[in-house]
Amino acid sequence: MPPQLPRDAKAPARMRDLATWLLSRSYARSNAVLHERFEASGSGLRPYHYRLLASVEEEGPIGQADLGRVSGIDRSDVANLLAELEQLGFVERTVDPNNRRRNIIAISAAGRAQLLALDHVIDEAQERVLAPLSPNERRQLAKLLHKLSDTD
Repeated sequence: MPPQLPRDAKAPARMRDLATWLLSRSYARSNAVLHERFEASGSGLRPYHYRLLASVEEEGPIGQADLGRVSGIDRSDVANLLAELEQLGFVERTVDPNNRRRNIIAISAAGRAQLLALDHVIDEAQERVLAPLSPNERRQLAKLLHKLSDTD
């Protein structure tokens, strides 16, 4: 987990209202909550595992390299994370019969069940991070963050 600033750490006055500073602080807090919730779940999994499971479930059987691209996770990290998920029985990796150098990844029934359980972990983290905001403020924040992150 990345280093965190103490909750009572204050930025110099000239930084306190800078969007970049506030986004960094918000990221640090949300990342800490997310990791804490994953740890508390007892699953032994991390947010990257969730991202891979969600991507495989959404895309259907997919090549390992393509999975890295759609999930935004580096190819070498994908291989290690998939090995962990495969060992737990959450994904199945098979060799593409048309290209023996290519692996096809599919989510297993156990992986779907785990993904549903992790959806609750994600929901808990979202609720904790966004607790100070009203439903309308949450929608507005998501809209603004989409705009800043240049995603749809």
